Amino acid sequence: MSQPLITRLSRFLQFGLIGAIALFIATPMLVIAVFSFDANRFPTIPWGGFSLQWHQAVLADSMIRDAFLNSLIVGVGTAVIATVLGFAAAYIDYRYMFRGKALFGLLVAIPPAVPVSIMGMAMLAFLSRIGLFGSVEAIIACHVAIATSFAMAIIRLRLGEFSRDLEPAAWNLGASPFATLFTVVLPFCKPSLIASFFLSAAVSFDEFLIAWFVGGVNETLPVRILNLLQGQVNPKINAIGTIVLIISIVLVLVAQRFIGVRAGKTASSNP
Repeated sequence: MSQPLITRLSRFLQFGLIGAIALFIATPMLVIAVFSFDANRFPTIPWGGFSLQWHQAVLADSMIRDAFLNSLIVGVGTAVIATVLGFAAAYIDYRYMFRGKALFGLLVAIPPAVPVSIMGMAMLAFLSRIGLFGSVEAIIACHVAIATSFAMAIIRLRLGEFSRDLEPAAWNLGASPFATLFTVVLPFCKPSLIASFFLSAAVSFDEFLIAWFVGGVNETLPVRILNLLQGQVNPKINAIGTIVLIISIVLVLVAQRFIGVRAGKTASSNP
């Protein structure tokens, strides 16, 4: 067997395996989306026909609308705060050398590695003591603790491409450290800041267990789905799941676009 044929066969098998894994992962999401438009009350085969009644029922449900508004507030609040803190942590890690720097990076990176059930119970105990339990602010604070790690990682990768000579050059030309930060560093990090914002929003929008622990009566959309699942089988669950899926995919794709476009520009600019 010739070498080119072996290479083509190897690539075919690799792409086939990747495609099979992607299909396996995507199938549950596709099933939810398909049956959200099914006229039958219970998901059955054959399909009962196309219908928008469950999506209309979702829009007419005041509790779901309130949960969506809470998710929007929490997502935007988390994205803003996590992006700011992520940039601060990434810039400190990039610019300064200090004792305990490795511990600092570990403290920022460790929250996503902690099981959410343990983190949720710990945050519940802590927030109850300081009087924040059962508020939207409590959910935002908990989501920020998780999302900041992702924001820092993205921004720190971008700062790794930043020349260390640019800031001293700006200082030599008379710019203050703050002016240099806002006119040189932040513009350079703009794509990663935007990517961090949308990725943090996606992380917050999808998270439900910690929100369930600390939110009290302030339900987010994933928590509303969880509460619906605890009762009887409700066909609105598929419709809500489809909405959450679409929003999450859009947020991740926007974040990926800003990461990918910048990476492509950087690669194409190098000889």
